Amino acid sequence: MHTTHADETALWMESVIQDFLKESPENNLGNGTSEKAFERALVGFSRGDDPLYEQYKEVVAPYHWTPAEVFAIAFPDAAVKASDLTVISWILPQTKATKRDNRKETMYPAERWARARIFGEEVNATLRRHVVEALYLQGCNAVAPQLMTQWERKTSDRFVFASKWSERHAAHAAGLGTFGLCDALITPVGKAHRVGSVVAAISIPPTQRPYKNHREYCLFFSHGTCGKCITRCPVGALSEAGHDKLKCVAHLHPVSDDYVKANYGFDGYGCGLCQTGTPCESGIPKRPDPARVDLP
Repeated sequence: MHTTHADETALWMESVIQDFLKESPENNLGNGTSEKAFERALVGFSRGDDPLYEQYKEVVAPYHWTPAEVFAIAFPDAAVKASDLTVISWILPQTKATKRDNRKETMYPAERWARARIFGEEVNATLRRHVVEALYLQGCNAVAPQLMTQWERKTSDRFVFASKWSERHAAHAAGLGTFGLCDALITPVGKAHRVGSVVAAISIPPTQRPYKNHREYCLFFSHGTCGKCITRCPVGALSEAGHDKLKCVAHLHPVSDDYVKANYGFDGYGCGLCQTGTPCESGIPKRPDPARVDLP
């Protein structure tokens, strides 16, 4: 198979991410050990002029940035078109130990899960900066939208909360997953994960999107079955009607804040019960067999 320069760039970019997770001492759970927060990433790419980003202004919020808008804020003097940009996205799956621990919980996050939410997200932020720096050393301007001072989460008439740049929506555009009933992104490595992205003035072939619908991997939406995440939620924030973000946030703050500080000894929070103990925890769930008959 002929390998193009763009293909080689994609492989290089993925190695930058994977090598960081493998080698960086900063990749840890902040518990005084060398236990990694994340072991390996799922990486994908989308074009800066992908029509989905314009659609997000209607689907998410009018203030949701396109890649070109992000880049123009970061580099106002650069004459760069949307077609010159690539959005680099990655999924950081929770480790087996983190998922195992949280799977056992029924009300509060397991310690590993809470640490992955706080210290693991610090790892993710460091990875964003690492990717930007690696691109800069190759002569490419890049920016991590989530780390920009202009990034913010705002109130939304439709979704209660929405942000100026959604990592999950960028990952969806990059072919990495579709959305579930609890709003998490279901990916080939499941929905128990953290997400990151960087917008760069570099040419990398976009990852194919193997789905046609933004909810295709969720059994509830695609087959009218499952709904396991509903029963996993400790505060009734999930139902067939969807995700009640206000109930969810009220459980995180101050309920889980207080629990994590009192029981684990650090300032943090988390939950993630709906992301564990479900068929989509660690992969795309299997479709039900239409020929199967379940006996009473």
